[in-house]
Parts: sequence; C-alpha cells; structure tokens
Amino acid sequence: MLESPRHGQVREQEHPHQRHDTWRAGCGESRTSGSEGGPGKPTSREAGRAPRSDPYSPIASTRKRTFFYLYAVIDIYSRFVPGWCVEEVEDKDLARDLFEKTCEDQQIEPGTLTVHSDNGPQMRSDAMNEFYAIAGISQSRSRPRVSNDNPYSESLFKTAKYVPLYPGSFETVDDARLWFASFFAHYNYEHYHSGIGLLTPASVHNGTAAEIIAARQCVLDDAYGLHPERFRKGRPTAAAPEPAWINKPANADRKEAVTQ
Repeated sequence: MLESPRHGQVREQEHPHQRHDTWRAGCGESRTSGSEGGPGKPTSREAGRAPRSDPYSPIASTRKRTFFYLYAVIDIYSRFVPGWCVEEVEDKDLARDLFEKTCEDQQIEPGTLTVHSDNGPQMRSDAMNEFYAIAGISQSRSRPRVSNDNPYSESLFKTAKYVPLYPGSFETVDDARLWFASFFAHYNYEHYHSGIGLLTPASVHNGTAAEIIAARQCVLDDAYGLHPERFRKGRPTAAAPEPAWINKPANADRKEAVTQ
C-alpha cells in the first residue's frame, strides 16, 4: 500500500482500481442519519461504474475551540474511500485539490462522473465548479436545509469516530493524519462491511467480490447438502452488494438503479 503524507491516499498496487464513470459525492456531516424523502437518486453501479462521496468533518484537537478537518471521498456502492486528507482549515482549494488528486488516481475519464454534494460553500465554490467543468463532471445537490441527504458520508464519519480506539482529540494535525491513515487502511482492506454483504470495500471496488461470493456459495451449498434440515428457509444464498441509493423513492423501479 502507498500513503501520501498530505492526502492520505491509500492504494493497493496488486489490484489496480477499475475505471468508474458514476460517482456521487456529498460534503458535510449531519447530526441526523437516514435517507428519507427527496428526489430519487440512483447511486449503485453497472459494470465499470461506481458511486462516491466527498465530505469533510470537524475533528477535535486538544486545544480549546480548535478543530482539524477530515476530508474524504467515498464510493457509496463499494464503501471504498479512495482519497482523504486531514487539514487545519475548511478551504475550497483543499477540497478541489483532494478531489482532483483522487480523480487522477482513479483514472476517471472526462464526462463520465456524477458528483452528489451538499450545498456547503466548499462544494459550491468557483474552484470546485471550475474543476467540474474542466473534468466534465455532472453535479447532483442535496436539498436546501435538509440534513440527511448524504447518509453514506454521515455513516462513514460516525464509523470513524465511534471505533473503540478513536482518541477523541488530537494534539497535532500530524497525529490526526497518522491515526486516520491506519483507520482507512483497515476500513478499506480489512473491515467486513455489513452494508455490502460482509465483503471488504476494496474487494467490491477492485472487482474481486464475485470470486469471494462464489467461494462462499460453494461452502453454503456443501453445508446445505449435508444438513438441509438446518436451513428452515431453504437453500442459503451468499450475500452480495445491493444497489445503493440516495433518497430512494418508495415507488422506485429497480431497473432505474444502476447495478453491477
């Protein structure tokens, strides 16, 4: 794995990232969670597509009324975090720098990306809009004054801040960067995520999930063949990632979602 001191990019050389042409990015952290209401925004992927999220969140320091800021980009289909950084200020240029670097690392082709974001000043800035125009990125916005239009970003921040080893505050920005480098390496490559069928985000993001699911299915088939009486609901099926949505309408047709 490689780590950039400034941006905390975590990559696995053995499994180069596939190209993705659908991202959705959300910026900001809410006090609430969920994805109720609002216009339907399908955010799962078909072959060659993946959704993402680009948020920032305040991180407490040991100094009174002083915060650091965690910026992160999340693929909301695989839950993989391809780019992040911890900085001392909220800044539109830092947000653009991170997003531009992440797009470069992910080999995103112009005109193939959709970004979902909130209406924060960093994501609405001229710097970000200029980058979107140059890169041919389509934009999707959260509704004004609605705090739960970015549930994937909110969930990621809560996961980071509620792990037992989270120190609660950091003395220096370098301390914060070091801790989050370890966290995202574990989250991406070792954490079995319940939202994607207990697969690791990296396995879904890098396209190796199908092999893992097939191997799990063989184990389940063998168990069922030996003791079918133990399975009251019939032959078990290995879990797989489901289509991901931001504010899925109650009457949404599954065909509207982009699937892998």
